[in-house]
Amino acid sequence: MSRIGRLPIKIPKGVKVDINGNEVTVTGPKGSLKQVFHPGIKISLQGDSLVVSRNSDEREYRALHGLTRSLLANMVTGVTQGYQKELEVVGVGYRAQMNGNKLSLRAGFSHQIDVDPLPGITLNVDGTNKIKVSGIDKQVVGQMAALIRSIKPVDSFKGKGIKYTGEVIHLKAGKTGKAIGAK
Repeated sequence: MSRIGRLPIKIPKGVKVDINGNEVTVTGPKGSLKQVFHPGIKISLQGDSLVVSRNSDEREYRALHGLTRSLLANMVTGVTQGYQKELEVVGVGYRAQMNGNKLSLRAGFSHQIDVDPLPGITLNVDGTNKIKVSGIDKQVVGQMAALIRSIKPVDSFKGKGIKYTGEVIHLKAGKTGKAIGAK
């Protein structure tokens, strides 16, 4: 049996879970999330915890067992605490600012780039070089952060661009010139 899939998911106070066949709705203080799961995976509410089980031990169902449990746990965490990713804008003249609910980036291009947040996402800028992406859906928060980062990924020679906070960039050595007078 899946080591992750067999763990029960404790439901904190203030969180309501509705199971309708293979559709699960989780409602909490930060909002509501709904997702449809594979019909071969059984989700049940036992007391104050969610339990995930599978119908058979076939390879497909074993793979879906742990995945379903992880997705449900992420939904419960999202409606109670939410998720957040932080990005840094690195480089001379590179900056970020908010225009209403849009994010405006100056990232070494001849023009300014405006980014609209995805539904359910909140963007904040600290100073001129730190961007915070937050929301209740872990997948959408990661997708929005990746979208912002893809505008100008960090250059491996100069270290300029948009990176995740804490991301380690290994700079490459540049080309060296020929020795003078060598043949």
